[in-house]
Amino acid sequence: MSGLAGFLFPDQMHIAASLTLIVVSFFTSALTAAVGLGGGIALIAIMASVMPASALVPVHGVVQFGSNAGRALVQLKHVDWLIALWFAIGAAFGAAIGGAIAVELPAAILKGGIGLFVLWVVWGRAPKFGEARKRAMAAAGFASTFLSMFFGAAGPIGGAVLSTLGLPRHGFVANQAVTALIMHVFKIIAFGALGFAFAPWAGLIVLMIASGFLGTLAGSRLLGKMDEKTFKAGFRWVMTALALNLLWQAARGWFGG
Repeated sequence: MSGLAGFLFPDQMHIAASLTLIVVSFFTSALTAAVGLGGGIALIAIMASVMPASALVPVHGVVQFGSNAGRALVQLKHVDWLIALWFAIGAAFGAAIGGAIAVELPAAILKGGIGLFVLWVVWGRAPKFGEARKRAMAAAGFASTFLSMFFGAAGPIGGAVLSTLGLPRHGFVANQAVTALIMHVFKIIAFGALGFAFAPWAGLIVLMIASGFLGTLAGSRLLGKMDEKTFKAGFRWVMTALALNLLWQAARGWFGG
């Protein structure tokens, strides 16, 4: 039993903390499946309180890869593969450049910038990209993946751009899942190339992905019961909460709070 526990739960964390993250993965995946995003940032915020900083972003990336893969599978028929293709092109460059930068960028500035951008798209007169969706999603892929290399969750960038394309709620959730999946694939490759050892975290990652998939199924059932008006309202307020949280973190980091 001790051998099994040693595989499932990393030595760097208390077992209770690992079990907490497994449960949290369920609820954050359900949140994302229901309204399109939000779970990734909620998850990394909780992970940051119990995990070593050196493992936080790489492990979060693998868990989110699994979570988004499950959500994309459930919503596969709603995916627009042209959006995914152009996002992937941008994401490849974002991971390559982000992984090549040795110094840590100022997280406070990055988080503040994303928070302001999301608020502008959600509440301001956001552009309707329309025919320029290819270029828009390539830029979103680059920015999301580049920034996620430094502080883990940059899903609101892709979500903000997707929200301007006029997609129905199932289409939004499906394409958000696929684009986030692509972002995390390139991020995992980059961290592997940089030498991060994923093996000690494999057991916890598998359990968090499994519980996250159950959360995806639960959240997808809720999505199917919502009308478009309710979905759009929920999305707007989740995005606003995420943006305000990013601005709060940026302010604390900037002023040393």
